[in-house]
Amino acid sequence: MRTTKGAARAKAKRRLFRKVKGFRGGRGGLLRTAKESLVRAGVYAFRDRRARKRDFRRLWIIRINAAVRERGLRYGEFIHGLAKAQIELDRKSLSEMAIADPAGFDAVVEQVKAALGTER
Repeated sequence: MRTTKGAARAKAKRRLFRKVKGFRGGRGGLLRTAKESLVRAGVYAFRDRRARKRDFRRLWIIRINAAVRERGLRYGEFIHGLAKAQIELDRKSLSEMAIADPAGFDAVVEQVKAALGTER
């Protein structure tokens, strides 16, 4: 007599349908379509976890550039000046500082300008 999957298959299907709960149409109710949708969802999730890091870095750079230009520097000059002044702040914290703590950001810009002033 052959054995069937029985309870194991039912459990696997339950697990799969829990993951695709809320998907539209057949993607949430049909076994084969649900499996395909789950694979594709995983691909998007993997790709976009990396894309999110790039997107945030771009946002921080745009914010820093805008804040620094108001103070008479360009982004590239500012980053070069940070290295020269040996200030090790990342772009995320610089961006937050430019928004939430303009006085602190002004102090950083002044240090950068002083470091760049010795170069010119």
